[in-house]
Amino acid sequence: MNIAVQRWIDRWVGIPLCALVSALDVFTKPAIAPINRAPHAIVIILLSEMGSLVLAHDMFARLKTRYPDAELHALLFGKNREILDLMQVIKPGNVHTIDDKSLLGLLSSLWRAVMQLRRARVDVAIDCELFSRISSLLSYASGAAVRVGFHRHTQEGLYRGSHINRPVPYNPYQHISAQFLTLARAIDSTAVPKSKLPVMLPTQAPPHVQLAPDQVSDIRQRLANDFPAIAGKPLVLVYPGGGILPIRAWPLASYTELCSSLVLDGCAVAVIGLKDDQALAQQLVANVKNADPKNADSTSAVIDLTGYTRSIAELLGLFHVAKLLVTNDGGPGQFAALTPIWTVMLFGPETPALYAPLTPKCYSFYSQWPCSPCLTAYNHRDSFCDGDNQCLKVIAPAAVLEKSREFLAHVCLAAS
Repeated sequence: MNIAVQRWIDRWVGIPLCALVSALDVFTKPAIAPINRAPHAIVIILLSEMGSLVLAHDMFARLKTRYPDAELHALLFGKNREILDLMQVIKPGNVHTIDDKSLLGLLSSLWRAVMQLRRARVDVAIDCELFSRISSLLSYASGAAVRVGFHRHTQEGLYRGSHINRPVPYNPYQHISAQFLTLARAIDSTAVPKSKLPVMLPTQAPPHVQLAPDQVSDIRQRLANDFPAIAGKPLVLVYPGGGILPIRAWPLASYTELCSSLVLDGCAVAVIGLKDDQALAQQLVANVKNADPKNADSTSAVIDLTGYTRSIAELLGLFHVAKLLVTNDGGPGQFAALTPIWTVMLFGPETPALYAPLTPKCYSFYSQWPCSPCLTAYNHRDSFCDGDNQCLKVIAPAAVLEKSREFLAHVCLAAS
């Protein structure tokens, strides 16, 4: 379903429904006291991009430690399920999915997921979405007596009802992973606000995903068979797409300059992405080849791998084979934290202060323009920018190349 349609439904249908549910909650179940027993079952609602699931890893781990007897459930879009399964933080049978491909599919899958949660006797719902109305309504529909979620408190706007009885103020100055931890700790908090708790930050990077034994060797062999010209060269992956938010993309000309320099350095460069990114990838490959048509390396050492990996697991296998990933802000940069690969990530409309991957093997470029970040919880990531993303355009290819060379030298030194 188109993201603009989702925003429209969330606003014009979500607001009156939140008001109705809040009124119903007042008359049927007044605000409850702190729970005096351990939860039986907890559902974590995290519908948004797959990268957020990686950033929530520490929250999942802390919930298991704090409530060892509680069954953990997750509610998310079906397209995001694979990364959660690979992380192995929730039992597969406790993952409930929503189909957002069509309105009919959305409604039927919502009904099915809610019924599954009610049968599981969920008594705590943690809504990790940033002021989404549908997720707050789902926390109520799940039947959970304790409902944790971000709340506007004294802020104007961003209304999503008063049925969230463990309200946590959203803090745009704290990394989102720390805020996820605060949501988990608010379950039995007696403070006002619920987030008035001693500071607790994620302590380490998420553990690397354990892939099937032949996953890495298979992807290495496929590359060798399909692209023999890149054999023996350090492989650098680039992700130039912006996904559903094109404003997050570093300019194609900048990627062209970076990739051309890496090829001259003796690297092989592969453009990754979904099949929808293929036109952009083909243009980038053509640009690099045309930049130096007399150089044989430039015509063979840059390849298009959009749609090449058939699953997230295969993408992670590719990350094990490659030496470096250069990527726009988005899922691939977060997935990289689950593998050994080094990463250079480009931020602009969003900030690394909130969304940088939790790994020491990542460097984030960010120009700190006065209007950045413009994709925020306060506008449902609907930027007011006219599309001229100067915050990314001013990031110089030479600076990204320098950091890339530094990382590649480190990798080669460690391997020797």
